[in-house]
Amino acid sequence: MEHLGPVRSEYGLENHGIVNAKRVYWNLSRSVLLEEAVRRGEGHVSAAGAIVIETGKYTGRSPSDKFIVKESFSGDRIDWGKVNREFDTRKFDLLHARLSAYMQGKELYVQDCRGGAAKEHALDLRVVSTSAVHSLFARTMFLRPTKEERAAHVPQFTILHAPEFKADPTIDGTNSECFVVVNYERKLCLIGGTAYAGEIKKAAFSVLNYLLPLKNVFPMHASVNVGTAGDSAVFFGLSGTGKTTLSADPERELIGDDEHGWADDCVFNFEGGCYAKTIRLSQEAEPDIWQAVHSYATILENVVMDEWTRELDLDSAALTENTRAAYMLGRIRNASVSGVAKGHPKNVIMLTADAYGVLPPIARLTPAQAMYHFISGYTAKVAGTERGITEPQATFSACFGGPFLPMHPTVYAKMLGEKLEASGAAVWLVNTGWTGGPYGVGKRMSIAHTRAMISAALSGQLTDTPTTPDPVFGVGVPKEVPGVPTEVLTPRNTWEDKAAYDAKAKHLAGLFVANFAKFADQATDEVKAAAPKG
Repeated sequence: MEHLGPVRSEYGLENHGIVNAKRVYWNLSRSVLLEEAVRRGEGHVSAAGAIVIETGKYTGRSPSDKFIVKESFSGDRIDWGKVNREFDTRKFDLLHARLSAYMQGKELYVQDCRGGAAKEHALDLRVVSTSAVHSLFARTMFLRPTKEERAAHVPQFTILHAPEFKADPTIDGTNSECFVVVNYERKLCLIGGTAYAGEIKKAAFSVLNYLLPLKNVFPMHASVNVGTAGDSAVFFGLSGTGKTTLSADPERELIGDDEHGWADDCVFNFEGGCYAKTIRLSQEAEPDIWQAVHSYATILENVVMDEWTRELDLDSAALTENTRAAYMLGRIRNASVSGVAKGHPKNVIMLTADAYGVLPPIARLTPAQAMYHFISGYTAKVAGTERGITEPQATFSACFGGPFLPMHPTVYAKMLGEKLEASGAAVWLVNTGWTGGPYGVGKRMSIAHTRAMISAALSGQLTDTPTTPDPVFGVGVPKEVPGVPTEVLTPRNTWEDKAAYDAKAKHLAGLFVANFAKFADQATDEVKAAAPKG
């Protein structure tokens, strides 16, 4: 095999079962990878120097094609079921052999990288791909070891990636041509049949979600920022809740926008890049992300571009609603260079976009309530977000990241409870959804009011503010918040039809209880008692 590149690790690809490749490119720079991707016809360069690719059939993650090998090392810890599907060890060996054979005679791109900005808690990764643009993705999204570290790099987990290699379900035991198969005993992940780059990012995240709790580090699907006094804040929230927007505060340093770990001595980013949705992105509303999208070597997935001018059409969903951009975190103003905030967080914020309009805009949670709402991971979809949705639909994703949890959600909830006890952090439920009625009747919560509430919480202005328990959800609603009309704080007061509010609140409470039933057998009595009383 011919080996090219600035830094080649002493730990060779034969350790992963790869031999007889045509050429192996080691740890190429972003500029060289961009040129390689264009040379190979993997994408086209935009007017601003980004590379635009189409991912074909798969324009998002494929949860039904994700598997974990059942073996003695991890088997008893995995929460087997719809999220974590079992895969036979012998089938894995066969698929690995077929994938390795496919890689023979191919050009391969290796990135030796790291998941975790705090080195003592980090995971040394290796991504081997048949695709230059996906190597650029790994180079962008994960953290970069030093030149000396790359030369001596021995990966703790390796991803073998071949988007054009299609599995045969009758031979390989997969669900389709697409596959994401993790083997914790072999420290190996196989990805193929899909060009959607997010599978690489979330495979690494899922691995960290398994390995870090074994080291007493709490993995979080959340953004983090930190104030000038070193007071960090964690923002949990599903898509559409405002997590990215609200954690990007000009007065606070951004540690990261998506994946973090909470250790005994710090909170740290897992990544060195961002993977943002771009559909209908506005320069006025999101200037930093807009600028990052229009930057050199940013990777744009399924974004429509004019064939001749190479200008982007961010409003077009011709290929998918899930258009994406992968760019370096440093493209964002106020982004942390270290990716680490020392000490424990002072505040934890759980964001929800309640389209039923019944949750308070801000409420303080007890530790038990925090664990209940963390396990629940509630938000709501509204008409227009997906085909067939004509009225609000509750969405529950355990721990605000259900698809990426190898272990039972109560494992992560217990860790949250322990971290809250150790830190004394205040926990806030913030509703960025509707007020004055449900979607279609009421209106979206004022972003100015939401920012004022979060600012008051983070600055400590609400620490001693008296609260009133919500009669249905039991959470502590502040009696006043600077800069926010008092009537907004109690959702029932914003509804003209009080009986309609009562019925809708009871309905949502019932949805919470029904969803939590599947976790109840492993939850403590205190956490179960935090359920709504509708």
